[in-house]
Amino acid sequence: MSEVRISAEPRTEFGKGGARRTRRAGKIPAVLYGHGEKPKHVALPSLEFTNLIRRGGMNQLMSVEISDGTSELALPKALQRDPIKDTIDHVDLLLIRRGETVTVDVPITIVGEPEKGGLLVTETDFVTVEADAAALPDQIELNIDGLAIGGIKTAADLVLPQGSKLVSDPETVMVGLTVPRSEVSADADADAATEAGE
Repeated sequence: MSEVRISAEPRTEFGKGGARRTRRAGKIPAVLYGHGEKPKHVALPSLEFTNLIRRGGMNQLMSVEISDGTSELALPKALQRDPIKDTIDHVDLLLIRRGETVTVDVPITIVGEPEKGGLLVTETDFVTVEADAAALPDQIELNIDGLAIGGIKTAADLVLPQGSKLVSDPETVMVGLTVPRSEVSADADADAATEAGE
């Protein structure tokens, strides 16, 4: 995933009142922390940051260009959202150094066609990997081509991008192909009818 730049301003107002004023100005209160450094409180442009998260997700590496002339490389670590407005109220950004490896959750994209007549059940839609912070994968493909009914695919079946290392348990079930419930019900009804006839 490529690195993107986002502007920021130092934030001097704190507490609920200061945060509300920051949000009314079209900005998101944020804090940059990590590597034992003193946390930096900044304000990010709300629309720009929200669009970056929508496109790149939580693994979007950002070069935060602060108006005091400093620049920090960071990853979004936690978002606080307004449950009613669905807006971002606060952001925690983890400081990153070039060449550093980080542990992140990466979404899974399913490709391929399983055996016809089965119902694909997704057990988890992400996997945890360790990778270079500057080369985090956007997604990891899980190939289910030819998966038979009753079969499963685990984290061990994922083909990880070069430089990525699996952190999740390799035996974690990602997907399974089962018999559709309607067919199971029909079979159960048929068995019950047979037993009643006997």
